[in-house]
Amino acid sequence: MARTVKRAFKYRFYPTREQAAELARTFGCVRLVYNMALQQALRHLQVAFTNFWAKRARYPVFKSRKRSRRSAEYTTSAFRFRDGELNLAKMSEPLEIVWSRPLPAGASPSTVTVSHDAAGRWFVSLLCDDVIEQVPAPGTGVVGIDAGIDSLLTLSTGEKITNPRHERADRQRLARVQRNLARKEKGSANRAKARLNVARIHARIADRRRDHLHKLTTRLVRENQTLVIEDLTVRNMVKNRSLARAISDAGWRQFRTMLEYKTDWHGRNLVAVDRWFPSSKLCSTCGARADRMPLNVRSWTCRCGTVHDRDVNAARNILAAGLAVTACGDGVRPQRETSRTGRSSAKQENPRATKGIPVL
Repeated sequence: MARTVKRAFKYRFYPTREQAAELARTFGCVRLVYNMALQQALRHLQVAFTNFWAKRARYPVFKSRKRSRRSAEYTTSAFRFRDGELNLAKMSEPLEIVWSRPLPAGASPSTVTVSHDAAGRWFVSLLCDDVIEQVPAPGTGVVGIDAGIDSLLTLSTGEKITNPRHERADRQRLARVQRNLARKEKGSANRAKARLNVARIHARIADRRRDHLHKLTTRLVRENQTLVIEDLTVRNMVKNRSLARAISDAGWRQFRTMLEYKTDWHGRNLVAVDRWFPSSKLCSTCGARADRMPLNVRSWTCRCGTVHDRDVNAARNILAAGLAVTACGDGVRPQRETSRTGRSSAKQENPRATKGIPVL
């Protein structure tokens, strides 16, 4: 079985001086149109307001010349793609694109987006139709995933995936260039050069993190038919000053976003267990619940005698809860004592919510 999806292919390119000047003027026009709310920018402005009302973003503000994302979107009437060459409107020469990977056979881009990041790099993204073969996962293909900091992910199979800590690896270098930036006079050419050095290190960190998450999520989706994760509220968790830097470096939100669209592409099932589910406190063998489980406790012994690794036990409980959600079509959020409503399907089995689930 195959499925056709809209997929963006992003490449780096190197514009000529004239092309860079023309694109800079285009970015300015895009910013002006957005700020003035003319018809051709209403679609993007509507998305911004939709995210605001859904509490996913703040109220839309005017785009700043210095801080706004520099990008422009071209529809089919504003570009020509022929024989592997891309020509944009008002440009006499095609863009010098580094084709790091091939486009799908016979691809015809419907939209082209050009962007210029803070590190001075130019990118072009081509939105094309791509056919993805939906191959069944091998074996049983079910896995529970517990996100963490020491181990980036812990699977219900017992496998632990090391956290690369990309930001920590470049932390000293980043601190040095940031101190250098702070000493420069505002508005000077030297400050602009120092800012570029800071942006390049941030780009290096983000690129490595994104590459690692892409490889990881692709592997998980190809090997499993059903994936169960926790519904973590990262934006609330980063308010903890002690853990904010480590949580941001782990990229949990980006990991979930990748899983969501890749499971949709490949016809997999992604189940999100409620964040209030006590995955770390439950014994995956007998279902007994511990009263407390501080973060510094990495292993514990249940009163049934089973010795648990905290993260592996949590991953197995997440898997069990996800299977309960799939079977019963209900949530797993623990009901409050004062609640007069019916109990959730998983709560009806308490304290043995995970009894009978084989230990993987």
